[in-house]
Amino acid sequence: MMDTEDPAEYVERCQQLIESSPRMDEENTKVKFVQPFLELLGWDLYATEVALEYTVPMASGSTHVDYALLIGDSPVVFVEAKPVRSSLTDRNIRQLRSYMRQELDVDWGILTNGKSFEVLTKNRQQNGSEEISVVQFDLDDLASNPEVLELLTKESIRSGKSDEVAEQIAQTNRAIRHLRGQEDSVAEAVSQAVTDAVGELTIDLEAHSREFVQDLVAVLRERRQFVSEKPLSESRDDLDASESTEQRSAVDDPQYVIRFSDGKRVPEEGQEAHTTQKRNMGEAIDYLITDHELIDAIEIPHLPPRARTNCSINAEPVHPNGEAMRAPYELTDGYHLHTSLNTRGKKSRIRDLTEHVNLSVEFEGDW
Repeated sequence: MMDTEDPAEYVERCQQLIESSPRMDEENTKVKFVQPFLELLGWDLYATEVALEYTVPMASGSTHVDYALLIGDSPVVFVEAKPVRSSLTDRNIRQLRSYMRQELDVDWGILTNGKSFEVLTKNRQQNGSEEISVVQFDLDDLASNPEVLELLTKESIRSGKSDEVAEQIAQTNRAIRHLRGQEDSVAEAVSQAVTDAVGELTIDLEAHSREFVQDLVAVLRERRQFVSEKPLSESRDDLDASESTEQRSAVDDPQYVIRFSDGKRVPEEGQEAHTTQKRNMGEAIDYLITDHELIDAIEIPHLPPRARTNCSINAEPVHPNGEAMRAPYELTDGYHLHTSLNTRGKKSRIRDLTEHVNLSVEFEGDW
């Protein structure tokens, strides 16, 4: 897909830069984060397909967008960069949307501060081609699921594949909203279909049908891990203007809270919440290692119940059969946690490891 450095190498280098220079200004952010990101997507900075400080005509004159990515002579993607030390705001989104609105051929926009990324596209299902946010991800997401880059590569933009992916995202969002909004009726339909097919069963079919619907939503959300919860027809301007940025984050971002029976909560109360299951899963298992001596309570490699090949924890990022772990999380003392699982799988592994240190666990928020 990409001809330059590997996504994992890019993420590791960026994280090291952020750790050493958390107050980096915008110009350095562009050179050290944004431009290598564009190269990662297959855009050649030394050719005419990337224009810096591209002039955008506005009603009151003109302005400039940081980068324009071009196919032939036409800009198709606008990229706006902010410094590492700043957060991405609704005002930044509105700015990028206004730039995109001035160029008919610009269907895509990328806003980034080097740490977080937000992708906009024009909603062709509505009159006026409104610019809407479809994908949000950060460096941790990119490390574990580099496939998100396929949405923005030069080849995907050129071939039209990006439009197809955006529509798949829209369909997934619509399915999730329907299943969550009509959970009772869908579960009832599933229960009735099973009864009609095989007759009465000696289990609580209604309860199991509801669990099936909930698991289906979880699977869809896993497949659409980076996508905003908001419907594609909804823009940030539609949010109540009285809401603060902090309130919006609390509503829009998924919260994967893990609470142990000894009172430990991941993330801690008041701590900035991580919006990826992998990060919170890793921090939770690290807590069991450091505070409850988990490694002494299990065998390494540790295979969970009913697992035949894939382990939960190993001293190396591989499974016992020699197959490499996909997107491992590095734990305390160099151990590696297998995290490439759906929501149910992650919860099951966390429960299993928690029981080995005589604790129990509950999952709150969006689990």
